Amino acid sequence: MASIWKLLLLGAGIYVAIMAFVYYKQSSLIFYPNIPGRNLVATPEDIGLGYEDVEFTTRDGIKLHGWFIVNESARGTLLFFHGNAGNISHRLESISIFHELGLNVFIIDYRGYGQSEGKVTEKGTYRDAEAAWKYLTETRNIAADQIIIFGRSLGASIAAWLASRHTPAALIVESSFSSVPSMAKRIYPFLPVHWLASFKYDTSRYIANISCPVLVAHSKNDEIIPFAEGLQVFEAAPEAKQFLEMRGGHNDGFLVSRSIYVAGLGSFILENLE
Repeated sequence: MASIWKLLLLGAGIYVAIMAFVYYKQSSLIFYPNIPGRNLVATPEDIGLGYEDVEFTTRDGIKLHGWFIVNESARGTLLFFHGNAGNISHRLESISIFHELGLNVFIIDYRGYGQSEGKVTEKGTYRDAEAAWKYLTETRNIAADQIIIFGRSLGASIAAWLASRHTPAALIVESSFSSVPSMAKRIYPFLPVHWLASFKYDTSRYIANISCPVLVAHSKNDEIIPFAEGLQVFEAAPEAKQFLEMRGGHNDGFLVSRSIYVAGLGSFILENLE
């Protein structure tokens, strides 16, 4: 009997240790600003596109960095929020696609990423998004109905949050999770993740409160964020909404599905930018 109690106590100790690890390491499990690195490895000039280096400041005093890539025949402007790893210089293929689709592109690095100052937090990323919106609408005087907000992976949640507070021409969310607790439940089904999760990124709740058209894009082959998560986001969105099913993995689906992807986004953009 004593040995059974020892085993039970050992099991309980291991379980508590796992919970403590997940709780205290949440930030490092969500944000990867140093993978593959914070240095900019290329610029839009490397793919033949002119650009402007942009610095702007959040309301809590953090200086952020981004690029504004001009399209001389632009029908509108895309505000681009990237995923949880790397920086803006790792998104040149996407920038090229959106330029091809006839858009100016404004892409930013969150605080703690790339050349942006500060340390990344959930609240901080929302402040960064608000500052980027303010830069476009106030500094560059771009009308809200000429801006499409785009987010991929973690950036999709940030994009949905911003679109729930403003009224852009449209919102595009790609490879998105429903919320951090939803994803955590899939990864750690044996843990009480709703109690442990200090990060929310509640994409489904944000998207339920938007008042613009939305396109949700996701791949059935996504090995990081399950297809079911993207469907949850789509189901939460109000009308008018569209779903674009892609092929390929989480990080290369838009390239593997390039022809379908470009056609689907192009049609959606054309519908929503006069």
